Amino acid sequence: MNDVLCIYYSRTGNTKKAMKYIAMELDAELVELRDDARRDGFWGWLRCGRDAVRRTTDPIHPVETSRPLSEYRLVIIGTPVWAGRCSSVVRGFLKERGGEISAAAYLATRRSLRRSEEVFEQMDLYTPCGHAAAGSLLPGSVGYDFWREEFLRQVREHLN
Repeated sequence: MNDVLCIYYSRTGNTKKAMKYIAMELDAELVELRDDARRDGFWGWLRCGRDAVRRTTDPIHPVETSRPLSEYRLVIIGTPVWAGRCSSVVRGFLKERGGEISAAAYLATRRSLRRSEEVFEQMDLYTPCGHAAAGSLLPGSVGYDFWREEFLRQVREHLN
């Protein structure tokens, strides 16, 4: 299914791990989003929370994909949840390029026990097509594999 794009930002590696698995299962192109902000360590963690609450974004590095975003059957966007919101890096990408996406799915990784589904509504604000599928994963939880597979089921159902 090389007409599926998995694009993500990951600060700690949790979102990267989830998105690599999803991309492998769907035979999808995988692209990582980056910016120049220092987000490592304690101060980076604080900056991420501040950026999320203030809804600020830094410029992201240019995104290189094998085709224009509008030509993918589905673009799966992976983000960590920061202070109950999508990461500022993903928000920056969606503000800049969300209008180019014709079909989207969202995958959020979180540390909270709350499923953080309001993050998907926030992301829809920047993606006019809305979302066809969504999943919220808590790394290390008992239900992690179940919810990851449920997300894949939703995506496959949409693609069929």
